[in-house]
Parts: sequence; C-alpha cells; structure tokens
Amino acid sequence: MKSITIQGTKRESVGKKSTKALRDAELVPCVVYGGGEPLNFSTEEKSFKNLVYTPEAHTVSIEVDGQTIPAVLQDIQFHPITDRILHVDFYQLADDKPVIMEVPVRITGRAKGVVAGGVLRQSFRKLKLKAIPANLPDEIVVDVTPLKIGNKLYVGDIKTTGFTFMHPDNAVVAAVKMSRNAMKAGAGAADDDDEETPVADGDAPAAEAPAAESAE
Repeated sequence: MKSITIQGTKRESVGKKSTKALRDAELVPCVVYGGGEPLNFSTEEKSFKNLVYTPEAHTVSIEVDGQTIPAVLQDIQFHPITDRILHVDFYQLADDKPVIMEVPVRITGRAKGVVAGGVLRQSFRKLKLKAIPANLPDEIVVDVTPLKIGNKLYVGDIKTTGFTFMHPDNAVVAAVKMSRNAMKAGAGAADDDDEETPVADGDAPAAEAPAAESAE
C-alpha cells in the first residue's frame, strides 16, 4: 500500500488552552496510539490533503522530532459548520500486528444485466478489512461482468489473499436491478396484453388449453 509523509511537531501540553491555540494557528492536534505511550503532535491542516480528501487508501509515515513512525489513520473529527479538521487519531503499525482500515472498491467489467437494460447499484465504495501492514491492498477489485438483472455480488464472493473482511459474507457490494424505463416498458406491455380482442358476430372464442404444470 502507498504511504504518504506527514511532518509534525511534538506537543508538550495537551490542555484545552494549548489545543485552541493550535487551531487558531491553523494547526491540527494529533495523537498516535499503539506504540506504548501515546505521542501527541501537531501538523498543518494541508498535510491531510492527500490522505483525507482522496478516494485512495494510504498508510502514513509520521515524522516528529527526528522520529519516524509508520501508522494508519484511525479517526478524524471535523468542525460541524466549517468542516475544518479538529483532531486526528493515528494507530502505529507493526510488521506482525494486524490493523483494520477501509480500502476503496474498484468495479471492473460491464455486467450482463446492464447490457440487457438493467442498472448497476454499488452499495460499498470502501470495504473495511483486517491485515498485517505488508498485506494491506491498495484497492479491492471486483468484476461485475457475470451479474444479470436481479443478481447480487456479496462480500463472501470476493477472493481474499492475506486479509479478511470485517463485514458479514452476505453484505451486498453490488447488484443489478431493473431500470425504471424497462419497468415502465414492461408495465405498458402488460397493459396491452390485458386488452380484449374484439370477437366477430357468430364467432366463438377458442377454448384455452389448460396450463402445463412445471416439472419439479
């Protein structure tokens, strides 16, 4: 998985007053857990541009006072009105310690149901998975070509190598549904079939043959 670097400065004080001073200076208070004592630091808000405001998934290399810490984004808090970043939590990586993170889903192929007039619905843009750092994938590639109208692709259908999903196997990742236009066309055709054909005087309508029973 790709990694981006965030440079920060260690925080000596973590009180409310110092936190407000950091935000007034357009700096973001952060903390790294998972490596023994939590490490509190601050960094510029623009440091998160390629980490937060992107559909891609990345690990993070945090550089603080000459120390480099591999980590993943754990939690982020935004201001409810301005949408500015208020606080960020990271979790330190270790080669033999599994971590949980969200990875983007990339759809490939053209579903057979779409070719037939259906519409592809994607339920998950990202999937949460668990793996050691070396096995974290950049993305989850899903081929929807075999899906026909009415078919669904589940989490359990996706092959995994070196990681496990944190979703139930029956969680729907993508599905092909009948389009509205096709439904309207079908309804219109049904209405036409319901119309009675006029019968000429003296002509008797043909008797209907009994419907065949389907084989079990």
